[in-house]
Amino acid sequence: MPTITWDSKLATVAGKSAPKIEKAFGLRTVGELLRHYPRRYVPKGELSEVGELEIGEHVTVIAQVVSAQQFSYPDRRRGGMAYRLEVVVATEADQLTLTFFDKRKHIADWRKRSIVEGAHGLFSGKAGRFRDRWQLTNPQTKVFSSELAESGLDQAYAAWESLPALLTIYPATAAVQTWQIQDAIALALDLVEEVPEPVPGRVRLEQGLVSARQALEWIHRPGSWQEKGTAEKRLRFEEAFVTQTVLAQRRAALSGLDTVPRPGRAGGLLDRFDESLGFELTAGQRAVGAEILDDLAARHPMHRLLQGEVGSGKTVVAIRAMLRIVDSGGQAALLAPTEVLAQQHHRSITTMLGSLASGGMLGGAEDGTQVALLTGSLGAAARKAALLDAASGAAGIVIGTHALLEEGVQFADLGLVVVDEQHRFGVEQRAALSAKGGTPPHTLVMTATPIPRTVAMTVFGDLETSTLRELPAGRGDVQTSVVPMLERPDWLDRAWKRVREEVDQGRQAYVVCPRISGASADASSQGELAGSDAAAVEDVAPLLSEQTLQGLRVEVLHGQLGSDRKEAVMRAFAVGEVDVLVATTVIEVGVDVADASVMVVLDADRFGVSQLHQLRGRIGRGAVPGLCLLVTRSAPDTPARSRLEAVAATRDGFELSRVDLEQRREGDVLGAAQSGSRSGLRLLSVLRHEEVIQAARESATELVTADPDLSAEGDLAAVVRRLVESEQADYLEKA
Repeated sequence: MPTITWDSKLATVAGKSAPKIEKAFGLRTVGELLRHYPRRYVPKGELSEVGELEIGEHVTVIAQVVSAQQFSYPDRRRGGMAYRLEVVVATEADQLTLTFFDKRKHIADWRKRSIVEGAHGLFSGKAGRFRDRWQLTNPQTKVFSSELAESGLDQAYAAWESLPALLTIYPATAAVQTWQIQDAIALALDLVEEVPEPVPGRVRLEQGLVSARQALEWIHRPGSWQEKGTAEKRLRFEEAFVTQTVLAQRRAALSGLDTVPRPGRAGGLLDRFDESLGFELTAGQRAVGAEILDDLAARHPMHRLLQGEVGSGKTVVAIRAMLRIVDSGGQAALLAPTEVLAQQHHRSITTMLGSLASGGMLGGAEDGTQVALLTGSLGAAARKAALLDAASGAAGIVIGTHALLEEGVQFADLGLVVVDEQHRFGVEQRAALSAKGGTPPHTLVMTATPIPRTVAMTVFGDLETSTLRELPAGRGDVQTSVVPMLERPDWLDRAWKRVREEVDQGRQAYVVCPRISGASADASSQGELAGSDAAAVEDVAPLLSEQTLQGLRVEVLHGQLGSDRKEAVMRAFAVGEVDVLVATTVIEVGVDVADASVMVVLDADRFGVSQLHQLRGRIGRGAVPGLCLLVTRSAPDTPARSRLEAVAATRDGFELSRVDLEQRREGDVLGAAQSGSRSGLRLLSVLRHEEVIQAARESATELVTADPDLSAEGDLAAVVRRLVESEQADYLEKA
């Protein structure tokens, strides 16, 4: 047999099962296989639970054969006879029926000899119900003591007793059984001599951790619960430590850069903007603003995360930072994830700046600047003008979508990059825009999705963090209610009446749908608003305008509309020419219409907690209280209903962010926030393991300070390099 190493191909230990394992779990090497940890552990004497199954669930049980009977029956399709083996197995508390169908007698007889009364085995398949009993049909089977009939009770139980005290159950699929993975991992553990050790010996000693090899041995073949716990402690710390090392290197690299200080000037655009504000900044806006202005005046580039509650005034903070840059002779670029948001920023910023945004134009301030908009759908003439304004420096502020990242976009002196809705972009996209500056620009990234501290340390650990919690004075409160269609279908009628009541008082409404178009484009009755398919903008809008809300001015907004059309609709809604805007989540962030007081979210269970919190933030932005109605067909006591009730119970975005993380896969959150590669957390929970993350951060920072290039830590350097390269590959693939 060839030498098996950590980087050997999976087939060297998994044989013919390798393609199925790779397809099911994405595992390609022996090392990746050894990082595929058990889903759970079952003490040999504690047989699996059957009572908690769900129909269709893929289940693996450890059980003992109680009875096995073979029956034959005519096979009308093939002619001749077919065979059915009915087996009853018992776990500690329940019984389960296994039914095997075979067309050939020799296979049926072999199966009958293999599965005999008293044998113990692993049985895996999809759970179903037959005659009020749980059943697996043609399950995958691994019998431990099949020789009971011939060899007697003692030898059968000897085979059972030879198994380890804790049986490992791995994530499995219909094509890949847990014992196939188990066998491959056992072979790998026996044959691989050198296991990479990314955690230095000194750090292991400080943290009381075992070696990587010992941890892998105990995670896959624990002799006790204590060994399993010791292995998990080590591997959990390693996950945090590698990530924190990448972030520590990034922080060290940033701190070593020099940039152009941007101290501003007295009596400049920033001072005049502050004087023109028709409201008073909150204490939080003043404090965070002072932090940012201090950073901008320094000789090292700022890298700061600004997070805040929905409606807390992050945009004003960003405008003040951008004006400081313009006052210092530079330019600022604001990167937004969607055209609707970019257009909204352009509209609101030019409105707030007034004559200060019309530098060099008739009626503009003498020393004002210009605000350019650059998106992918701009016409050739408009695009050419925007590119020229950015390259010449005429536009002190340039707002755009991913179009800002394109190769042909140039700046005269890029001093600040503002990235809105940071979770929609990755590290590499930030870097692509920052690279357009002659010297490293300052960077301010913003998110309206509040982030728990543990997530911030894990995902945004290369950034300083500022938080806005306080809402500006004069904002109306927002009441949120769940409209349960199953229990109270009449409540939907009341919801539409509330919309009409608000519009009759001169206010406006949003109706949010999960989809743009649906299967029933010719829907003709209101009842179809509560149908089985997810609500679609193109179905709902005609129903509302022609029937339910007849007489009101109803418009639609979604991502498939042309840029000019989207802009026209938003302008009409902003100036009160539209009563009801039926939209998808393109209105999720940045849209600011003070008279919008009510929102109806159809099929609200199709949206995540944070998304609903963002959507709700579009109302109550003026002095009038808001009403958010979450319409759902989800049943009581289901996870979907729990999400909606959590949103209705609080407006605290930080509390809801924890609820969101607890109910979703953390990897999804980390992946969306940073990159696909970072989402591979197996044992580390960013919510539950704050102490581990903090300890890993301190150890990684200390190590990188002493050895920035990790020259003395070959294994760690290799793991870090792979992580960074996978981030870059992830970005290039998306780009």
